[in-house]
Amino acid sequence: MDMATCYVLFSRKLNRYYVGYTTGLVSDRLQKHNTATHGNHRFTAKADDWEVFLEIVFENNSEAILAERYIKQMKSRVYIEKLKMFPEEIDKLRMRIKN
Repeated sequence: MDMATCYVLFSRKLNRYYVGYTTGLVSDRLQKHNTATHGNHRFTAKADDWEVFLEIVFENNSEAILAERYIKQMKSRVYIEKLKMFPEEIDKLRMRIKN
């Protein structure tokens, strides 16, 4: 199976979250975001102190992309923080994207 991860990064400098997905290692993607090698025109290039806030592993790329889109559509810092604080919120997210 092709695993994929939806991840949330946090920057203290910007006091902002960033949501993305990867089929590789989140640590590799984090390094790219922090060194602007993921594209210096990207939002994450504005800071170099990104840290992994949350990782949600999915069975395939499609689910990770759907989760990323849903989290971004929520436009809610509170929602992101609830995902980390309450595991049942991740379960709800998984159910939402499967339907």
